[in-house]
Amino acid sequence: METIRLRSRSGEDGILHLDLPVTMKEVEWDVTVTIQPVAPPSQGKGYPAGFFEQTYGSCQDDPIIIDDEGIYEERDNGL
Repeated sequence: METIRLRSRSGEDGILHLDLPVTMKEVEWDVTVTIQPVAPPSQGKGYPAGFFEQTYGSCQDDPIIIDDEGIYEERDNGL
């Protein structure tokens, strides 16, 4: 048994054509095909491609306002 991995692209007609090199000529082969679409590339940290371009400036009409956080109170560590 031999495992051949390859990446191929379907055409505009929605058909995926496979040409597989084999080691012996004029031999009958039992072929199992598993297909899985390739995930689109992401822009790091799991964001989908185009995320930042699509969302940039989306809050310009309703800006996020950060309130004054006040003075940090000191706490006893209790050690």
